Amino acid sequence: MLERLNQAMEHIERHLDEAVDVAGLARIAATSEYHLRRMFSALAGMPLSEYIRRRRLTVAGAEVLAGRESLLSIAVRYGYGSGEAFARAFRVMHGVGPGEARRTGAALVSQPRLTFRLTVEGSSSMRYRVVDKPAFTVVGFKARVPLVHVGPNQAIIDFVRGIEPRTLERLEKLSDQEPQGVVAVCDDLDPSRAEGTELDYYQGVITSAAPPEGTTVLPVPAGTWAVFTTSGPAPDAIQYLWRDVFTEWFPSNPYRSRPGPEILRTRLSPDRTEAEAELWLPVEREQG
Repeated sequence: MLERLNQAMEHIERHLDEAVDVAGLARIAATSEYHLRRMFSALAGMPLSEYIRRRRLTVAGAEVLAGRESLLSIAVRYGYGSGEAFARAFRVMHGVGPGEARRTGAALVSQPRLTFRLTVEGSSSMRYRVVDKPAFTVVGFKARVPLVHVGPNQAIIDFVRGIEPRTLERLEKLSDQEPQGVVAVCDDLDPSRAEGTELDYYQGVITSAAPPEGTTVLPVPAGTWAVFTTSGPAPDAIQYLWRDVFTEWFPSNPYRSRPGPEILRTRLSPDRTEAEAELWLPVEREQG
């Protein structure tokens, strides 16, 4: 998988002055467009579209400083419809407009080319199972929240704190199938997975019972799920689980992520320093 990802990165470099077709990149990587975007975001820490934009502006910045072509020619080559649009994007990344950069020889920001490598440490084994699960229903409370990649998500914290503990206790009693108990469910994420884009967040249970008044229902179709478990210091164990799934498990197994909700069941120790977590991700077998 990593070799194919690197072939896709090389394709991007050869076509920075053209529209980069993400579906074409997915074919090079021999996977789905959804999984390519998901894998890239997890491995690189930024959306694929943002990486392409930053690489374009890095190369364009070098051409601006070289001074051999007009700014408009450079803007058009890298896909900007006008000099003004190019100048705005240039300033966002480099902190200075292209005209001023050329006049003053200003220092610019550089986005390095990415190359993916697999580091094998061998210090621990990942615990997982693959489950074919019939259609099921999430019942609980829903909020639309921003995506936060690093650190606490205050919108989620505030939302969960706003739910009465007794209400959650009553809801938990309705749980009658895996994953058991109150779970956190993320759904309808933006394909770019860009910081600040919005998603549906549910605090709820998986149940066949009738939904209580005031709750929201999320029907989930039948499909295959990869289930990962971990335990250790909170919150590091959970954060490392997400990282390891995409940096170690997916590149080493014949599965790819597919659209669908992502489900996390967490249990904390009484002093909240230790965590046990179970992560359910929708997957499908790679083709070929």
